[in-house]
Amino acid sequence: MSAVLVIAGTDSSGGAGLTRDVATLSAFGMDALCAVSAVTAQSEREVAAVLLIPAALVRAQIETALGSGRVRAVKTGMLGARDTVEALAAALPPRERLPLVVDPVLAASSGGVLLDEAGRAALRTRLLPRATLLTPNLPEAALLLGAAPAGSPGEIVAQGRALCALGAAAVLMKGGHATGALATDWLVSADGAVREFTGARYAGGRRGTGCALASGVAAGLARGLELAVACARAKEHVTALLQAAA
Repeated sequence: MSAVLVIAGTDSSGGAGLTRDVATLSAFGMDALCAVSAVTAQSEREVAAVLLIPAALVRAQIETALGSGRVRAVKTGMLGARDTVEALAAALPPRERLPLVVDPVLAASSGGVLLDEAGRAALRTRLLPRATLLTPNLPEAALLLGAAPAGSPGEIVAQGRALCALGAAAVLMKGGHATGALATDWLVSADGAVREFTGARYAGGRRGTGCALASGVAAGLARGLELAVACARAKEHVTALLQAAA
């Protein structure tokens, strides 16, 4: 059976990370192969402890998974360190052969740093040129660009294009941190095309929605769906999760 390879950290609370990725892929009828990049002790309030897995072991997990012949797409979450980012970039074939969805997990919802500046630099230079899709929220996009968070649709699209200029084939700028009655995500492609995906905005929130969105897109790409269709289906899935939690 076809599968998605997920490279991410564990979350002891079960709200995000590999737990959310595997649950999402299961909901989309897709198997998951996993490469663990970090083990974390987390709650809704804090990141209490982090143990990074040695980069050589992360790479061995990736290469073993790819050797199964089942992987049809790859999704990354928390990577934790520059060495892990570089090991991942070295292990993957070009995006023309295997789609890659990069969820740039830079910090936890509770505020703990999950990828330092050296890791962010490696992500910009090593992973973005390999990415089929980058899925930042507005604060993450700003951190990757060294800019202030976008405050208007025009600024959001401009930052998406700036991230494409770093090498990503497309960027899905997630609007969950924006304001307004509707939650809109913008799919910005390197060829200049822009698509909007809009859903209801619900009060509060739910940890792991970024993981779910990126994994849902990866599931669609693994099935051979066009990127825009995969994004739309993943957006619908996340909207349903938020509605259930409201």
